[in-house]
Amino acid sequence: MIGVPPRKSKSDISVLLGGWSAEREISLRSGEAVSEALESEGYRVTKVDVGRDIATRLSDLGPDACFNALHGEFGEDGCIQGILECLQIPYTHSGVLASALAMHKERAKDVLRRFEIPVADAQLVTRNQAGSSHVMSPPYVVKPLAEGSSVGVTIVRAGDPPPSAVAQDGALEDIVMAERYIAGRELTCAVIGDFVTEITEILPAEGLAFYDYEAKYAPGGSRHQIPAILSPDVKQFIRKYTLAAHHALGCRGVSRADFRFDDTPGGTGELVCLEVNTQPGMTATSLVPELAAQAGWTFGELVRWIVEDASCKR
Repeated sequence: MIGVPPRKSKSDISVLLGGWSAEREISLRSGEAVSEALESEGYRVTKVDVGRDIATRLSDLGPDACFNALHGEFGEDGCIQGILECLQIPYTHSGVLASALAMHKERAKDVLRRFEIPVADAQLVTRNQAGSSHVMSPPYVVKPLAEGSSVGVTIVRAGDPPPSAVAQDGALEDIVMAERYIAGRELTCAVIGDFVTEITEILPAEGLAFYDYEAKYAPGGSRHQIPAILSPDVKQFIRKYTLAAHHALGCRGVSRADFRFDDTPGGTGELVCLEVNTQPGMTATSLVPELAAQAGWTFGELVRWIVEDASCKR
């Protein structure tokens, strides 16, 4: 079990939400939910829709801490964390280096491999290369190098043409990742401090190819099985790798690791870590609040723990 959340030691909290990434809408939802929960826990909350003037605005506000509810570019890649370090305002979740490493899929894989955490083989290609010819034998996945929430992810199956949409999507960076597709089950596990949660299996709604943006955030887009029905040894490996990945990347506070497990008939039986999310969603359909609830914490207790854990030099 997770211990009792700490008593309130901070009063004025700025909740950072919105921003300008492709995940702005989800950040707004996370920030609203977090703000409401923090107010119910007795904090004075100011919601800050983050713009390019964020350093000036936070200097004027002078909060006791910032709850970082940003997702995607600038919010979870080390940039806002660097500003908060310069301002010496305590903030939640991971610090500059861990955020930057986890957000960059290739760099994260390099670190995880060194700690013997299994990952899927991948290579970097340009968008034009990915859209003009098969860059590896199907099935494979093409994904942005530094985005979350399955933004811009395309699965290329046997018999499919190269994904021409990738070459046309100007919203993505020029370099993308092509990653070997792992069949089987979608699983996730979280770390809260040093406590490793149960494991969730994510089952996309019928008609959805995988746990994409719609499955993550649309009502009824997915069903979550908590705890996932797995053999004890597979559970043990997932929880071990989740904590190891959290420490390997230098994460702080809360993180969530996503896995694929191929137990399909005639499958490989392999388990791989897809990525580590240092800014997990905090919406009504989000995974970490559900995992915390399974461990006995209310949503209010979870956000109180996160904000009381806020610090600099993370």
